[in-house]
Amino acid sequence: MKSAYDCVVIGAGPAGGSAASITAEAGLETLLIERERVPRFHVGESLMPETFWPLQRLGLTDRIRSAGWQVKKSVQFVSHRGSESAPFFFREHDERECSDTWQVERSEFDKMLFDRAAELGADCYDETRLTDVRFDDAGKAIGVVVKDQSGQTKPIDCKVVIDATGQQSFIANKLGLKEVNPDLKKAAIWGYYRDAVRDEGDNEGATIILQTESKDAWFWFIPLSRGITSIGCVSDNDYLLKGRGTPEQVYAEELDRCPGLKPRLEPATRLGGLRTAKEFSYMTKQHAGDGWVLVGDAFGFIDPVYSSGVYFALDMGVRAGDAVVQGFRENDLSGERLAAWADEFKQGAMWVRKLVHAFYTKEFSIGRFMKEHPEHRGTLTDLLIGRVFKEGAEKMFDDMEKSIQQAKMSMAT
Repeated sequence: MKSAYDCVVIGAGPAGGSAASITAEAGLETLLIERERVPRFHVGESLMPETFWPLQRLGLTDRIRSAGWQVKKSVQFVSHRGSESAPFFFREHDERECSDTWQVERSEFDKMLFDRAAELGADCYDETRLTDVRFDDAGKAIGVVVKDQSGQTKPIDCKVVIDATGQQSFIANKLGLKEVNPDLKKAAIWGYYRDAVRDEGDNEGATIILQTESKDAWFWFIPLSRGITSIGCVSDNDYLLKGRGTPEQVYAEELDRCPGLKPRLEPATRLGGLRTAKEFSYMTKQHAGDGWVLVGDAFGFIDPVYSSGVYFALDMGVRAGDAVVQGFRENDLSGERLAAWADEFKQGAMWVRKLVHAFYTKEFSIGRFMKEHPEHRGTLTDLLIGRVFKEGAEKMFDDMEKSIQQAKMSMAT
């Protein structure tokens, strides 16, 4: 590990791995560090189809296809009464190869990104912990301090810091930039099962979203390779993790309240224990400054329901990497230059955020809305695919807001 780099990337998840690949490929001296040993476990296995494009940019599509992961061709919703929506098949909306995506083991997927950054010239170190980001008196990032595998502390100078520290959000927390969404303070309890019942044919690899009877919680059903399925319960943090007993007890109670899921688990065996995580939704009020930029969950986090996290992280990593490369070419590493992509990204992410808020409105039903407005099926499928950076979603959300208000009034009377 050298004492100075052009660019230091902190965190080797999808955002950090993609950003480091872009800057290294452009010839910038790049350091990528990860605090855990690679490969390491991470939740968030379901990819949106639009991940095809950043993966293609990184030169990884052929490796993804040959990795043996479960192909994902659709998304499906199951109501609190157990009734199933028609699957949203991505290829019906777009016949191109990008319409098939994957359910991945994140340990293997993230290692693929880590290794790709190294192939392209980045110095990549795992088991290396960030202890500080250094700023000069004018507020410009000028380097980092890390603790390496041997426990030795090292100061490293650099021109740019790309913060991909995930929900740790190192720079945002250091500078007081995080703004938590009070309406989306969620938590998750999840585990892994062998031989859970999947649908047949093209819907075999579908991500399925299943609501509980009270609609106070929902489950994800994500079929992975080797007969394993990731199954998790999400709800308000206080509802799920406070005053109800152990996570094991709460998970069992919510599973008993999910009529669409119980039949799928009758022949299944759970593998190991359960895991928990707090999935607070937040955004940062500043996304870059002189010599630094935020990507991935360090930039912001919405919610796990539509599986947007990995795609957004990859997309941000590529965008930020390009901005850093352009900044070096123009001798401009200001916050404005490094965040030149952020407004467009936030505009697209806003549609997913709106869809998330609609999902958590108990009175609202996506299935009912599609019956009322079949003309919006294409727009909704676009959002489920991840095509959020195109115009045209406004009309659907205008009609969706009217549908929500009508449903609320109907429930009130």
